[in-house]
Amino acid sequence: QVQLVESGGDLVQFGGSLRLSCAASGSIFSIYGMGWYRQALGKQRELVAAITSGGESNYADSVKGRFTISRDNAKNTVYLQMNSLKPEDTAVYQCNARGISSDLTAFSSWGQGTQVTVSS
Repeated sequence: QVQLVESGGDLVQFGGSLRLSCAASGSIFSIYGMGWYRQALGKQRELVAAITSGGESNYADSVKGRFTISRDNAKNTVYLQMNSLKPEDTAVYQCNARGISSDLTAFSSWGQGTQVTVSS
């Protein structure tokens, strides 16, 4: 099994910054994709940003220019640097990792989520 543990969520004021972290552990052979999703109250979960093992990234239009995703492959960790935060960024942020387990089966694991609240 592969476990993801997120950290970094907090209450922050409009225009502030936060850095989320997500560390994967367990029976990992390789991780080829990691990403951050968010779900605001009453809304569907949406992709915020994703990154491949080679460093290619993509972002939701709503966060381009404000958020930066990065990863440390040696630590199986992905980060999300969030700047210029807005109240509409308020949501539960979840990490996802996709890859191959030690038994050579594919996996897609989710973290428990971390709350980000931006006050106006």
